[in-house]
Amino acid sequence: MKIKYVIAITFMVSSFSIFSQTYITNVTVLDVEKQKLIKNQTIEITNDLISNIKKSNNIKIPEQATVIDGTNKYVVPGLVDSHIHFFQNGGLYTRPDAINLQKYWSYTDEIALAKSNMEITLKRYLKNGITTLIDVGATYNFLEQRKTFSNKKYAPEILMTGPLLTTYESEVYANLDKDEPFILTKTIEDGINGVKAQLPYHPDFIKIWYIAGKDGLSIEESAHKNLPIIKAIIDEAHKHNLKVAVHAVQQITAKLAVENGADFLVHSIKDQIITPDFVQLLKTHKTILSPTLQVHGGYGNTFGQRLEYSNYELEKSDPYQLGTLLDLKHLSDTTIVNKYKTRVNTAKSVANLKKADSICMANLKILADAGVLIATGTDAGNIGTLHASSYLNELKLMQKSGMSNWQILQASTINGAKIFDKDTNFGTVSIGKKANLLLLDANPIDAIENLTKINTIINKGTLFNPNELLIDTPSDLAQRQLNAYNFRNIEAFLEPYADDVEVYTFPNTLKYTGKDTMRKIYGEMFKNTPNLHCELEGRIIKGNTVIDKERVQFGDKIKEAIAIYHIENNKIQKVYFVK
Repeated sequence: MKIKYVIAITFMVSSFSIFSQTYITNVTVLDVEKQKLIKNQTIEITNDLISNIKKSNNIKIPEQATVIDGTNKYVVPGLVDSHIHFFQNGGLYTRPDAINLQKYWSYTDEIALAKSNMEITLKRYLKNGITTLIDVGATYNFLEQRKTFSNKKYAPEILMTGPLLTTYESEVYANLDKDEPFILTKTIEDGINGVKAQLPYHPDFIKIWYIAGKDGLSIEESAHKNLPIIKAIIDEAHKHNLKVAVHAVQQITAKLAVENGADFLVHSIKDQIITPDFVQLLKTHKTILSPTLQVHGGYGNTFGQRLEYSNYELEKSDPYQLGTLLDLKHLSDTTIVNKYKTRVNTAKSVANLKKADSICMANLKILADAGVLIATGTDAGNIGTLHASSYLNELKLMQKSGMSNWQILQASTINGAKIFDKDTNFGTVSIGKKANLLLLDANPIDAIENLTKINTIINKGTLFNPNELLIDTPSDLAQRQLNAYNFRNIEAFLEPYADDVEVYTFPNTLKYTGKDTMRKIYGEMFKNTPNLHCELEGRIIKGNTVIDKERVQFGDKIKEAIAIYHIENNKIQKVYFVK
C-alpha cells in the first residue's frame, strides 16, 4: 500500500514538472480562415498546444503561469515555406548543373557544408517566423539527418521527400550514393522502384521532376512520351499513402500530372496564360500550387551580375552564401564568367525572363481569384534564392501579382498546412492546434512587411526571442559589412558597426570615430567610385577579432589591404587598417 502511495506521489510530481502554461493576454488574433481581426483575446498555451482562447476579461490566469502582454500586438500562425531544398545552400556553387565552378569549390564540399549548416539554417528559418518547412527535393542523407531535429524546440517542423524522380539527370549529380538528389527513371519499372527505394527512409511524400524537351522532342511530345512513367510513380506513391508533388512549369506537363493524380504543383506555369479548363481542373482535383515567383530571377540576376538585395536581406541572410553570389566579379576564369554574363544580359534573354515573370504573375492572380489553393514557397537553396531571408521577397511578389494581404497570409499559413492534410494540427490560431505562433508588433494586413516585425516566436509551445535565436559571430559581422560594401549599401554597411566605432591606421593612430563620420566617408566612396569591389582573400578569426586580407578594386586600380575588426557587445567596435 505504501509503495503504491509513493508511486502515485512520484507520478504527480513528475506530471507537474512537465506541465507548463503560457498566456498571451490582451492580444489581437488574426483569423486567417475568416479573414478578420479578433481583438482583446487571451491565448492559453499548455505544453505545446493552444488549450484555450477567450476574451481577456473572461479568463483566469494561474499564478505560476508565464504571461506575455499582447497589448497592441497581433498573433498569427507560424509561417510555412512550402518549397525549399536543404541540399542546396543558395550561393553561387550550389548548382553545378547550372554553372560548374568546381575548380574553385568542389560539389563534395558544397554538400558537406549544407549538412553541417543544417542546424544554423533551421534556426535562421525560425528566427524569420517560419515554423514549418517542406523540402520538395532532398537526399537520403537529409532524410536521415532531419530525425536529429524532430524534438528540437528551435527547429521548425520538417516535411521532406527523398531524391527527385526524373526522366532527366545531369551527369554532375550521378553516382553520389546517399547524397544524390535524383533518381533517374527511364522506364515504368524504374519509376515504381524509385518510389519503393525511398520507403525505408520514411519520406512524407514523393516528388517528380517532370522535365520535358530534354530528349530532343517538342515539349508536348516529350510530356506525352514520359507520361506512363509519371503515372506509374504517382500510382505507386498513392498505393503507399504518399502524396505526390510535381515540378511542372508548362501547362501541358502540369495538366497531365494533375489528370493523373498529382497532389501538389510546386511551380507556376510560365510558358503561357493558363486556360479556364486548367483552372477548373485544379479546383476539381483540389490541387495546391506553390508559385515560387522569384527563383528564376535569382539565376539570371546572379549570372548577369545585376543582383539587388534589400537591407533586410543583407542583414538576415546567410552572409557567406550571399557573399558568394558576387564572386563572379573576381573569379579568374573570365571566359566562363563573361559567357554567362553576356548570355543572360542579351536583350532577348532579358525579355524572355520578363515575359516568363509576367506570365507567372498573371497566372497566380487568375488562380487566386478562382479559389485555387495557393501555398507560399520560395524554392530557397537555388542560386540567388537564399534560405529564410527570401521569404519576404516572395510575399511582396505575390502582393504585386494582385493577391490581397489576407490571401497571402492564408497562403503562408493554413494553405501550407493543407498540402499534406495537416490543417487540423496547425495553420490557424485555434484551440487544440500546435502552439506554433508569431507575436507581431504590427498588423500584417496593414503591410505585409509587418510579418518581419516579430516580438516573440512560439514554436512547439516554447518561447523564443528572435534576437537571441541565432547570435552573430564576429565573422558574421565582418562578412555582412563586406557584402554591403560590395552592394554599395551604406545603411546595411553601417548596421554591424557600433555607433561610436573607432577607425585606426595600424597600430594605434586614430583616424576618426562614430558612424556619422563613417557614413559620410563611405557614402561618398559608394556614390563616386566606379568598379568598386572587395575580394576576401583570407580570414583569420581569433576570439572577438577578425583579420581580413582583402583585394580591393577602385576603378582601374587594385589595392591589397588588411583590415582588423574588434567586436564588442555584438558590434564592430574598432577597425584597424594595415598599410
